[in-house]
Amino acid sequence: MHDAHAFLQALATVLCVAAVTTVLFQRLRQPVVLGYILAGFIIGPHVPIPLVADPGIVQTLSELGVILLMFSLGLEFSLRRLFQVGPTAGLTAVIQCSVMVWLGFVVGRAFGWTMLESLFTGSCIAISSTTIIAKAFDEQNIRGALRSIVVGILIVEDLIGILLMAMLTAVSSGTGLSAGDLAFTVGRLAAFLVGLVGIGLFVVPRLMRYITKLQRPETTLVTSVGICFAGALLAQTFGYSVALGAFLAGSLVAESGEGKEIEHLVQPVRDLFGAVFFVSVGMLIDPALIREHWMAITVLTGVVVLGKILSVSLGAFFTGNGTRTSVQAGLSLSQIGEFSFIIAGLGLSLKATGTFLYPVAVAVSAITTLTTPWLIRASGPIANWVDRKLPAPLQTFASLYGSWVENLRTSPRQKTVGARVRRMGLLMLLDAAFITIIVIGTSVLLPQVTEFIDERMGWGKTLTPWIVIGLATALALPFCVGIVRMGRRLGVVLAEGALPAAANGRVDLAAAPRRVLVVALQLASVFMVGVPVLAITQPFLPGVPGAVLLLVSLGVMGFAFWKSATNLQGHMRAGAQVIVEALAAQSHAKGAEDEPSQDVLHGVRQMLPGIGEPESVALGESSPAVGRTLAELNLRGMTGATVLAIRRGEAGVLVPTAQEVLRAGDILALAGTHEAIDAAKGVLG
Repeated sequence: MHDAHAFLQALATVLCVAAVTTVLFQRLRQPVVLGYILAGFIIGPHVPIPLVADPGIVQTLSELGVILLMFSLGLEFSLRRLFQVGPTAGLTAVIQCSVMVWLGFVVGRAFGWTMLESLFTGSCIAISSTTIIAKAFDEQNIRGALRSIVVGILIVEDLIGILLMAMLTAVSSGTGLSAGDLAFTVGRLAAFLVGLVGIGLFVVPRLMRYITKLQRPETTLVTSVGICFAGALLAQTFGYSVALGAFLAGSLVAESGEGKEIEHLVQPVRDLFGAVFFVSVGMLIDPALIREHWMAITVLTGVVVLGKILSVSLGAFFTGNGTRTSVQAGLSLSQIGEFSFIIAGLGLSLKATGTFLYPVAVAVSAITTLTTPWLIRASGPIANWVDRKLPAPLQTFASLYGSWVENLRTSPRQKTVGARVRRMGLLMLLDAAFITIIVIGTSVLLPQVTEFIDERMGWGKTLTPWIVIGLATALALPFCVGIVRMGRRLGVVLAEGALPAAANGRVDLAAAPRRVLVVALQLASVFMVGVPVLAITQPFLPGVPGAVLLLVSLGVMGFAFWKSATNLQGHMRAGAQVIVEALAAQSHAKGAEDEPSQDVLHGVRQMLPGIGEPESVALGESSPAVGRTLAELNLRGMTGATVLAIRRGEAGVLVPTAQEVLRAGDILALAGTHEAIDAAKGVLG
């Protein structure tokens, strides 16, 4: 136990130094998180400054900061909102974690580390820091779709982190992880979540509604914080993260409908202990260790930043988020944090890794913590730059893809279609499981099988292993083909749900967009299934043959996608021509000064399905868009909506260029998701 004097001394040192650095960073207009980290570096044990706080006490206090930050995050996300973003966030989290585990393993092997050390390295860099992102988002007041998708990904990542720790423990102990052990681990986690949420929904919301009726802020604060720590303690008792328990406690409290009031009460306490958490991160920075392992730290930092940006951006886009939101999510999640310390410490305690891995993980976390606020702040301009640099066919596809996924989500549910989608998804997973079993089985049993065959056939110990590998490849190939074929069939079914075919022998005007959507969904499904398989089997493969096979498959489908996207560009131009003619016809009928009704564009949607949900917006004299070019306005980059056409008096502008100057009285035909079009209307005034 810490004595009272040491506790008081540590707390006073932390808060006084943090206050000075925070004021300094606010005057410099820099994120205050960086000030907290600098304060930790100053009072840490690794620099010759006569201001040292007890690391043990600071670490204990920092746990309170993690718990309260996660509780506050849970207050913003009721369980209903979490379930809404769960499926898309879950797929993105699986893709991101798979890519990072694979990259970390490859980097570890490249540095000559053992297989176990490389596995722990991949696991350390797989999980982003919920605490760091929550603080950065609060500082920069980030809300809306971006916050929802990022928080959903983070929660799923924490669950994946728990499973990774269970598997690494089993593998490191030498017992291996059987299917039964994995099923038990998953079942135990699911039972904990269902039990906590199920019981909590009956008790917590009712209790909080009763407490808030008393109109005593002090009682409300004490009760809510008590529930917060009870949830964290319960999670820790069952062997799970305190952050997970605190987040679920916050979500249960939010179900009472009093989340905003409670969040306001908790905020000062949260900010106080949250500051201590970031100070504790700064105290872990050891310049000597960074100098000793600078090469590994530099490479892993680059892998974390670039790998997470790419994997999260692709995963978020494939699951129906726009280019801007997807890129911003990738930039927001490009760091590692507290989970990395836990996993690295686990490897050290199990003697599965050398002593170098923990300080390397700490250094990478500290560096990426420093870069995170800047990357989040720059995510908007970077997303705009990415959108501008995309080739025209990809810009067209990106602007319409979100509306197609929106159509798919809002289309009437058909039991037969749902059953087919589930069956095809299950078949893809079975193919992936068979590939995984064949690769792992061949790798583990290769010496025994080689010896067995050589004794009977006498082919020699050099030739026989290659024959066995060739037979295993031939056995796995049908399952690889099955994943690709099933991905296409799944794409066809989903595309027909989003863009139904014309009935009664009519000309199918949705053929071009449906074709590119089929290829895109096939590409996405193969990517989503192939990447986890690659991450699981990489430790059992020599070199990177699995990665080469996956990249070749994606490359072939990518070429087909490019051709389809190019054809889609022509379809869009035809749609723009029809829109201009429809607007011009109405102009002649009603007078150019009248704003067109949405009935005209509704008819266009019926004639040319697949060009989104076009709506018209008239620019008034006071519109902030008047006198600016489309490039300056950057409407697609800012909102995700695309300007299909402009009606200007008697003339129309087809798919206007970026240098088109907008004028008062212009009527813009916009396409995109409903959310994107609403955002564009707000920008256009």
